[in-house]
Amino acid sequence: MALEEFKASSPLTMGVELELQLIGNSDFDLTASSPDLLHLLSRKPFPGNVTPEITESMIEINSDVHTIHSELEAQLRLTRDTLVQACETLNIGICGGGTHPFQRWSERRIFSKPRFKEVSALYGYLAKQFTIFGQHVHIGCGNGDDALFLLHSLSRYVPHFIALSASSPFVQGNDTLFNSARLNSVFAFPMSGRAPFVLNWHEFEHSYFSKMEHTGVIKSMKDFYWDIRPKPEYGTIELRVCDTPLTVERAAALACYLQALCRYLLERHEPPPEEDDYLVYNYNRFQACRFGLDGTVVHPKTYESLSLREDILTTLRKMEPHAEALGGGAALAHLTAVTHTGSDAHYLREAYTASGSVEGVVDAAIRRFKGDDPRF
Repeated sequence: MALEEFKASSPLTMGVELELQLIGNSDFDLTASSPDLLHLLSRKPFPGNVTPEITESMIEINSDVHTIHSELEAQLRLTRDTLVQACETLNIGICGGGTHPFQRWSERRIFSKPRFKEVSALYGYLAKQFTIFGQHVHIGCGNGDDALFLLHSLSRYVPHFIALSASSPFVQGNDTLFNSARLNSVFAFPMSGRAPFVLNWHEFEHSYFSKMEHTGVIKSMKDFYWDIRPKPEYGTIELRVCDTPLTVERAAALACYLQALCRYLLERHEPPPEEDDYLVYNYNRFQACRFGLDGTVVHPKTYESLSLREDILTTLRKMEPHAEALGGGAALAHLTAVTHTGSDAHYLREAYTASGSVEGVVDAAIRRFKGDDPRF
C-alpha cells in the first residue's frame, strides 16, 4: 500500500491527543472499564473525540483543530468535565500521568479491536506493557517538505517537551529515579526513536517509505513509533514524546509552546537541520527523561553543555512574540512557572512523601485531574 499523499493543512493549526488512566476507586489500581465508559459516552454528544486504546484500562481523547490557546484549553476543560462526570456514574476514577505507579502489565486486557490484536500477536508482552500514557500534539503543515523540515528542526527541542511534561516517576510500585520512565517502554519497540534524516517529501515517500514497505517490516505510518512523525493523512507532524500531564491546562500549554516554536522555525531564524544534529540526540533525550528540568543537554550545533532548565527559560522568552501573535502568551507563562515550581513528576513524588503510599499518589493524580487540588 503506497504512502498517502501529504494532505496540506492550515499551517500552525494544532490538535491534542491525551491517553488517560481508568482507575478503580476501591484499590486505585487500573480497571478494565473502557468498554463501559465508551458505551456511556456514546449516548450523548462528546466535546471532541474519544476512542479506545490498546488495553481496556485506558482511553484516548482527541481535541478538534485549533489555532488559539484559550479555545484549545476551553475544549479540553469541557472534555475533562464530561469524562469526570461519566466516570463518577460508573464509580471509577480518571487521571493523567505517564505511567500508573503500581499496575502489573500481566493483568491488563487487550481491547477487542483488530489492530490491537494484531499488535499484541506481533509484540507479545510488550503490547500489555504499552499501558503507558502519552500526550501527542499535531501541528498543521502546508506541505510535506515543511513537515520534514519542522520534524528535524524540532529535534533540538525534544528534551524541553520531555522535561516539561514528565509525569512518570513510578513503575511497579517503585521510584525509578527517572522523571519520565514512560519513554523507556516506547524504546522497546523496533521502529521507535527518530525519523530518518530526509528533508524532501518525494524522497521520503519513494526512497524511504517504499523501501521499508517492500521489506514487509511496515505497512503504514502507524507502524513507526518515532518521537516525531509526519501524518500525511492529516497534513501534520505529530510530537509523541510527552507524558500525559496531570492537568489539561498543562496539556494545552505544551501544545501552544510547540505551535510557537514551529512558527519561529518556519521563519528560518536558525541554521537548517543537519544529520549531525542527531549525534547528541539520544544523550539529550536520556538527560531529560532521567533528570527532567535538572538535566544537562549538549547543543547540537555548538556542542556547548547547557542546563536544560535554563535552556527552556531562554527559549520561552525567545518564543514570546511568536506566542503572542498566535494568542498563546498565557501558555508560555504557565510553562515558565513549571520551571520554578517543578514538573508533575516532582508533584507525584511530593504526593508519595505526604501519603506514604503509591495508592496515595494515584489519589492525588485523580484529584489534580479534576481540578480539586488547592495547590494548582
